[in-house]
Amino acid sequence: MLYFWIGLGICLGLAILAVFLWCQNNVISKTCCIYEKDGADREITLVHLSDLHGKSFGKDNCKLVKEVSALNPDIIAITGDIIHKYTPKDKRVALRLVSELSALCPVVYVAGNHEMRNKGYRFFRRDLKEAGAVVLDDCAQDICGLTLVGLNCASQKNGKINKITPQQTVAGRLKILLAHKPHLCENYKGLGYDLILSGHAHGGQWRIPFTNQGIFAPGQGMFPKLTSGMHTVGESKLIISRGLGNSQCPVRLFNRPEIVLVKIVPKK
Repeated sequence: MLYFWIGLGICLGLAILAVFLWCQNNVISKTCCIYEKDGADREITLVHLSDLHGKSFGKDNCKLVKEVSALNPDIIAITGDIIHKYTPKDKRVALRLVSELSALCPVVYVAGNHEMRNKGYRFFRRDLKEAGAVVLDDCAQDICGLTLVGLNCASQKNGKINKITPQQTVAGRLKILLAHKPHLCENYKGLGYDLILSGHAHGGQWRIPFTNQGIFAPGQGMFPKLTSGMHTVGESKLIISRGLGNSQCPVRLFNRPEIVLVKIVPKK
């Protein structure tokens, strides 16, 4: 009888652990960042997504689309690594999601390192455009009264930080840079951007409870500083998404998938 209760306790413990890990990797959290802008004449709602890595939340990402739709966004920004491996499944998941999100509002996208390391990226970029995304690879676009600038990972890696600057865009508009890697943020300092949106760090993948401290992030190593939330970089604000999917490490811990809601409001 004793062995029965021991076995039952072990099974119950494993079941609780399995449910916990499933929730950690599949139950989406939402984080709200408020940015006050001088001269803004209305509130703009921007949803920031990053690092999907081919993951699907429900059939055709229906759960993710529902969560985003409930936020009533004016614009959706995707900051790279929407695919993990260049497979038909990854492409299909990514393109279906972009198509569904584009039906809600304008979607802008910039490539991450997982897209740029694939030789077929130029074809995937074409497919993204056909699915409805505005692909910002080293270019700018004025949407919803905002100037969106995208710097892809190849340009970041090759040091072409100054290739696209706000000086090439409409004066007086809020200027937002989409750049996948947050640890290069010092290179963006002084370029005149109001907001910088990044991902890549996956929130540190495993986070120490109650501290918001991540364990490891690519490009930053152990106990990285730039994994989530809003940070000040010169006169700019850097907003980092913890991302939605997983890369080399298949499990998140104390670090649920994240949608970042950015509220751009008139400064009082």
